[in-house]
Amino acid sequence: MTDRIELSACTSMMVGKKAALDGATYISRNEDRLIAIHPKRFLVKPAVSGRKEVYTSPYNGLTVPLPENGYRYTSTPNGDESDGPNEEDGFNELNVGESATESVYANERVLAYDPFVKNGLAEDSMTTLVLPFIKSARDGVRYLGELVKKYGSAEGNGVQFNDADEVWYMEIVTGHQWVAVRIPDDSYAVTANQIAIEDIDFNDPENYMWADGIQEFVTEHQLNPDDGRWDFRHIFGTDTEKDHHYNTPRVWFIQRYLNPEIEQDPESPELPFIRKASRKISVEDIQYIMKSHYNETKYDPLGHGSDHDKKTYRSISLSRTANSHILQMRDNKAKAAAGVQWIGFGVPSFCPHVPFFTNATDTDESYRVLPKEMSLDSAYWLYTALAMVVEAHYAEFIQADLDYQKDLSQWARTKISAVDKQAQNLSGTELTAYLTQQNHEIATHYNKVTKKLLADLTMQGAELSKLTFKMDPNL
Repeated sequence: MTDRIELSACTSMMVGKKAALDGATYISRNEDRLIAIHPKRFLVKPAVSGRKEVYTSPYNGLTVPLPENGYRYTSTPNGDESDGPNEEDGFNELNVGESATESVYANERVLAYDPFVKNGLAEDSMTTLVLPFIKSARDGVRYLGELVKKYGSAEGNGVQFNDADEVWYMEIVTGHQWVAVRIPDDSYAVTANQIAIEDIDFNDPENYMWADGIQEFVTEHQLNPDDGRWDFRHIFGTDTEKDHHYNTPRVWFIQRYLNPEIEQDPESPELPFIRKASRKISVEDIQYIMKSHYNETKYDPLGHGSDHDKKTYRSISLSRTANSHILQMRDNKAKAAAGVQWIGFGVPSFCPHVPFFTNATDTDESYRVLPKEMSLDSAYWLYTALAMVVEAHYAEFIQADLDYQKDLSQWARTKISAVDKQAQNLSGTELTAYLTQQNHEIATHYNKVTKKLLADLTMQGAELSKLTFKMDPNL
């Protein structure tokens, strides 16, 4: 079995409804892999009833009897599911969202007493085994916690849940130990491949949840380094040279963007997990963050710093980002059309997040069908091609690419507003059918505009070849 922890490393961000400009709750993540080409699809999985089936993980052989009934849900599975579906993220038909998972790492002290379970619950199965069966964000934590208790965990993972009212973040860090915290409505939270959750208030079950017996586990094995404080990060987490260069700087950059008034060390192990931003946070802010690469700092790999500075820290947007997603759950007044799943294929820095209403029964063929070989009729391959072309001539093409992304972002707001107005007059299956059709129209528009830009840049790029020669007229 391949070590799953070494296959993915992501960046996650959550926003409470009072911290958001539009009053929505948000969970978001860049799903990063070890290889640049990791094809993904975007699907709607139908509701099921009366099922008699046992799920078996292709990755590690985990077997779990599936509930007879399950809700419809969206997901972004791997194109090749031979090592598990890896459905990653989506909303179910009750407007509950999940993003799984953020790889996190526990220290050797805690793992010595509660090691991972080789055939326990892993990232490949987590969305498949949880999202179709939960009724709220809080219920997602409870449900996943019960699975970990019964089957154990095969790896360290952070999982996000949201609904119209709440955002929860759960960290599973050893074979059976985990905690979860409700992100305050007026705050945001960021994590980047480190155990992030800090102090746990065991007298406040409304805002914290935890594995049965976790306090006794820590006490029995003398694992708490602090007097009078129960800091989950200090007890279970790591603070290594790799953390200082691979993980914490990403948190620093996001907090620098949302709280520019606060000065922090990008390598500090004490960057807070939860913060109140200096302003309301828009969906465009979250998109910017997921696309970022230390923009306007000396650490930008595409910037003007020294070769050393440009290679010092691992950025948020990477060539090996398999998908970037933002799960937006909007006001209850538009409940039937409230869920919007923004899907970004290709390198996030160069490609748009495309909005899809999650009250739908199908996805566009360009997202559903994934050819093994490159085809511009496939959304994954189309955006992968665009990213390659833009980065190949970054100085010449980046402004056209940024203009393209800005225009699509404006178009998306206009489109979503128009759909919302029409949706108010519809309900039930008629509304679902309408939103499904709108998703097709959205995909068609984005694909068309992207193909035009790609064609234009290809034509311009042909003039940038170094294999050219102009005869001196004086010869």
